[in-house]
Amino acid sequence: MAKTLRTSGDYTVKAGAGYDSGSGTNTIRLDARYVRIPGDLTVEGTQTVIDSQTLSVEDQFIEVNRNNSTAGTEDSGILFNQGSSTNQILYYDADQSEFVVGSTTHNATVSAITNITPGNIRIAEPAQSDHAATKNYVDSTVSGGGFSIGFRGDDSAVVGVTAGNSVLITGGTNLSTAATEPDTVTITLDPDLTDITSITSTASNSNLTLTANGTGSVVINEILTFDSNQGSDPSAGSVTKLYAKTPSGGGTGVFFINSSVSSGTADELISKKKATALAIALG
Repeated sequence: MAKTLRTSGDYTVKAGAGYDSGSGTNTIRLDARYVRIPGDLTVEGTQTVIDSQTLSVEDQFIEVNRNNSTAGTEDSGILFNQGSSTNQILYYDADQSEFVVGSTTHNATVSAITNITPGNIRIAEPAQSDHAATKNYVDSTVSGGGFSIGFRGDDSAVVGVTAGNSVLITGGTNLSTAATEPDTVTITLDPDLTDITSITSTASNSNLTLTANGTGSVVINEILTFDSNQGSDPSAGSVTKLYAKTPSGGGTGVFFINSSVSSGTADELISKKKATALAIALG
């Protein structure tokens, strides 16, 4: 037979001494197949245990750490009991402002996570740009050459290189790099370069300068070849310019020009044969 207990005010059920402070030893048991509470349920104790095999929650969001009133001060998350001294946890680390997943020796009564061993998360291969990348995706992209990287110190469109970091360019032992703020990447050559077959400047009408240190010299151990003849003489300057042109009276085809020599008029180096013939002719 169904029964209804109706009251016009608050209704309290008390069981045993100490009920007001929550320290009583008696139990109120509702022994029924179903217990339905149409209104709100508030549990004011410090621990709520739900001993069920399946928990079904209709709410769209579950709030944890409800009474926290100070931003960025308390860790919170979900702990997974593994039946041993080590549990698994997914939580928000307030000190680091980041989410962490891993294992810990803490249990659910802890207020701050002080020991954590980061764990792995298995995800699907990324299908769009804002998906997390798997290791397989990164490995395949890098080894397959499916991307390009630009380096600049303060440009958000490329990879930023901050002070104290280095960019390694592989392919030999001749190059090393270092970054300085705000936007300079310095490439340093090893003292002795090997397997260099060509040096080309693409800057329009700019010089390519080889400079020795201090009193040192630029040394050419083998043959120096002028790959093409100049069609005309270059302009004279305060330094000597050496170049190749169609051989003339000197018989060498190697010319020089300097504003301090012959009033800046180009002249040809004379060959030994021509010099000998000239000496005989002049007596």
